[in-house]
Amino acid sequence: METVDILIKNANEILTLKGPIRPRKKEEMNHLSIINNSSIAINKGIIIDIGKNLNYKAKKTIDAKEKTVMPGFVDPHTHLVFAGSREFELDWKLKGLTYMDILKKGGGIVYTVNETRRASVTDLLKQSRKRLDNMLLHGTTTCEAKTGYGLNTETELKILKINKKLDENHPVDIVSTFLGAHAVSKEYKTDDYVNLVIDEMIPKIKNYASFCDVFCEKGVFTIEQSRKILNAGKKHGLIPKIHADEIVDTKGAFLAAEIGAISADHLLMSNDDGLKQMAKKGVIGVMLPGTPFSLMMNKYAPARRIINLGVPIALATDLNPNCWIENMQFIIQLACLNMKMTPAEAITAATYNAACAIGFDKKIGSLEVGKQADVIILDIPNYKFLSYFIGRNLVKNVIKKGIIV
Repeated sequence: METVDILIKNANEILTLKGPIRPRKKEEMNHLSIINNSSIAINKGIIIDIGKNLNYKAKKTIDAKEKTVMPGFVDPHTHLVFAGSREFELDWKLKGLTYMDILKKGGGIVYTVNETRRASVTDLLKQSRKRLDNMLLHGTTTCEAKTGYGLNTETELKILKINKKLDENHPVDIVSTFLGAHAVSKEYKTDDYVNLVIDEMIPKIKNYASFCDVFCEKGVFTIEQSRKILNAGKKHGLIPKIHADEIVDTKGAFLAAEIGAISADHLLMSNDDGLKQMAKKGVIGVMLPGTPFSLMMNKYAPARRIINLGVPIALATDLNPNCWIENMQFIIQLACLNMKMTPAEAITAATYNAACAIGFDKKIGSLEVGKQADVIILDIPNYKFLSYFIGRNLVKNVIKKGIIV
């Protein structure tokens, strides 16, 4: 009898997410490929078998009776590394100030940039590691981490090097995105800052990031400026991502399709023509329901319309000082309750499609033989409880690369 490292047995439901080998869209997002009353065998960090009545000796056996087993959550949009906090902004929000109003008062990105520039590498590592620990506790096993709180070459590079160190020393896998174009540094006019990003930052950071992102928004970076930055990133081997149409419709969805972005994120205000172009080009729409929730907005991304237009959807926390959410379970709940996504759609968006949004779908995002063993066990009898039990951590066990963490 073959010996394996871990045998998870008697699972009430195993959500394998097995399906088309591409981002799932429309009705495909409701298909979780569930196996009932089954087991998973894990050896040397890899899933080697899934099914009923598995016959293995195991160094560690986990009885998952009355529990749900699924892939670890993938969080494809975070701003993991930053210093300080902005809890004081709540009073401004309660008085009706918008995100852009707060920015003009010296809060928002500008405040965090100043704190992050001042912080030492040691302090940033300590703060970021604590966030990662909590993300892992709540079932996130892989995340994307953006820069954007440096807005100068030195600090942007510092953040990317911290991402690398965290990736090497923390169980959560991290993929880095360069977001030097998160805002315009106060020392520069916009066009001059765009040139700095293109001519100095991108050439210096290109070996530390996989993606290049830009905040394409009224009052921040125009379509033309965003196009220039993303094309410059492409020339240096960085795959485009874009913050698009969060506050107004800038036609960011069109740019995402035109530029060949792997994802376009936010999309609250995107028009149907732009979304149709995204669907045609296979651009993933990353929904961030925690952001309007934190801003006390009544408007969320129109997930139902976006899904119906054929755009594959992913979900993410948008973890940042304005939206301090480290728990993908809560994001799934917001997606169901405030964006009218089905529980199955939300799970697909938080696992397989999220993995596609960072180019990791070949090794994570689903539970299949040969894939990395990133597995979470939820203390619920079926997946629908994930969007039903609100306000508590439903994760019983986290297994990362075949190791119980």
